Parts: sequence; structure tokens; C-alpha cells
Amino acid sequence: MFERTVSYIYLQAGIAIYYAESMDTIGDNLREVKPMVFTTVPRLLEKVYERIFNTGLTLKGIKRALFFWALELGKRFDNVNHGSLWYRIQLSIANKLVFSKWREALGGNVKAIVTGSAACQERLIRIFTAARIVIMEGYGLTETSPVVSVNRFEPEDRRVGTIGPLIDNVEVKLAEDGEILCRGNNIMMGYYKHPQQTAEAMEGGWFHTGDIGQWVEGRFLKITDRKKEIFKTSGGKYVAPQVIENKMKESSLIEQMMVIGAGRKFVSALIVPAFNNARKTLRDQNPNKTFSDNNAELIQQPEMIALMQGVIDKYNPLFGHPEQIKKFTLLPQEWTIDSSELTPTLKLKRKIIEQKYATQIEKMYEG
Repeated sequence: MFERTVSYIYLQAGIAIYYAESMDTIGDNLREVKPMVFTTVPRLLEKVYERIFNTGLTLKGIKRALFFWALELGKRFDNVNHGSLWYRIQLSIANKLVFSKWREALGGNVKAIVTGSAACQERLIRIFTAARIVIMEGYGLTETSPVVSVNRFEPEDRRVGTIGPLIDNVEVKLAEDGEILCRGNNIMMGYYKHPQQTAEAMEGGWFHTGDIGQWVEGRFLKITDRKKEIFKTSGGKYVAPQVIENKMKESSLIEQMMVIGAGRKFVSALIVPAFNNARKTLRDQNPNKTFSDNNAELIQQPEMIALMQGVIDKYNPLFGHPEQIKKFTLLPQEWTIDSSELTPTLKLKRKIIEQKYATQIEKMYEG
């Protein structure tokens, strides 16, 4: 629905539309087409960033130092608080020396990227926008046709970490439990031949999105989690898994992650490492040791486990005690659509993943 709607917008504006041939050819397609804007899901944006980051890891000397210096500047970017004069001067230099290469890799003309369907990491929004590739995160569901709110290109109508101000003629209010309720001409007529489901979704004349949110500055909507994904531990503490996952995935060593703990005595996680980055880090830290090129063997090596524990230890203090990851299991293969662990929009199919890795999960809670 997201793609269909933006396609209508492009056609109405007389803009040519190009489709990437596959996930593997996106980089080549971008350089060939040289688009000014494109729409995507956060997972693809993560992949683009990963490729750029890995390129940075191969650099040597002053080029490597400049790359990571620019990266740190990008992480601090904010479109409202522009920082000191010295910061802005440094960012201008970084754009000329480093970020210009990023723009060339995306075709050289990209001004903005619109992303939706899942939460986008704040870190990526800051870094890409600092590189003068404005990330405009939006929100909606198929049932809302689909846009409810979106960050605009103009800085005053964008806030990092939010899904932007509402679009015209759409009303939103928050229920007592924080659920986002919508009303307007964009709301569906109902679920086909499912009157009971329709009545539940449209209770009180408002569409119940199932997403938990809050207002920022009174006009920017912010998603904090999916209502049905928030779980309670056996100790009675509520945990919002997406918040934890998105923060920990900011590490270049974590590719994918799913937090577990519903009805359990503590919170644990299944983690798919970013294997290329992990191997590079391990070899840098242990130049006299050999690390397996086989993922299944690598995740058994003590150094690999210790490396991932270091990531967990770094981010755990950002959360309350009941939300902290107490145990984790490393997995050798990335979750994909073809293996049924991801939806077509690259969201986690949590129930499927829990069923598939039930043995590994139970092992974390033994004793």
C-alpha cells in the first residue's frame, strides 16, 4: 500500500519511476538511475549503511581516520539544534571530503529518502541527514490508506525519532494505554467479510492501530512499540522489545536481534551477528588467532561470545533492570523472507522465530 500510494503521487507529478532489479543490484541501479528521491524500508537503509561502513573499515591511515571522524560528527547531527559554529564548520568539511562519496554511491542526486513500515534507527537518520541525504520517516497502515503522519523535507517539520506531523484531514488521539487511534477519510471501510474484526478495530468510531505512541512538542507523533508485542515478565514488569532491539542494533556487530521474555523470569535475546564486522574486529583484537569462516563454528568460539557480551554490556545500562538482556544465543544465519522469519516489509515474524528456535530459547532458561 505504501508503494502503491507513492507511485500514484509520482505519476500525478509526472515523475519517472524505476524499480530495482533485486536486493543485490540496488547499488548499481542507484548509480545508473541517479534518482532524486526514493522510498524504502529501514532494513534496506541498514544494508546501505552496512556497505558504506564496511568500505570504511578497509581504508587505511588518514582516509580511515577521516571516515570515522565524519561518522562521529554525523551521529551528533540534529536538524533543530545545529550545534556550535565549530561543529558546523567540521560538518561542512566532512561533507566535502567524506559524505560527498556517499552521495556519489547513491547516484549523486539523492536529496531525500522516505522510509516507513518499521522503525528506523535514529542513528541512521542523523548520519544520512548530516550527509545531506534527508531521511523522512513516516507512519501508517494498510487500513489507513496508508499515511497517517510523515516528517517533511523542511527542517522545521522534521524531528529525529518521530514519525512526523499528521497529514491533512487525519485525526489522531491517544487512548489511555497510549494506543494510537485514527479517524478520517483515509480509514478503511472494514475487513472484507469479517464484521466482528471490523467492529473491534473501529470501536468508538476510531481505528485502533495497535501501535503505542506519544506526542513530541505537541505535534510530532512518536511510536514507542507495538501494543501486541509488549510483554510482561513473570515478575510482572512490562517490556517493550522494539525499543531494546533498535538501540542495540546500532552496534555494527549486530545484524538482527529479537528480545524474548514473555512470562519468563528475565529477558533474553536471539542475535544474528554482523559476521563480516565481527570477524574483522576479532582478527584486529587477536592477530595471532585463527577465526573460522564458518558462521556456525564462529559463534561457538569464546572470543566471539565475549565480543557480543561486550555489546550487551555496553547497551544494557540504558535500560531498567527488568529490561536488560541477561542471556543471549547467537545464530549462524540471517533471518529472511524466504525462510519465513520476516514479513515482505522485513519485520520480524516473532511467533515463527520463537517456534523455530524454541530449543535454543528453552536452553537459556534452564535451571
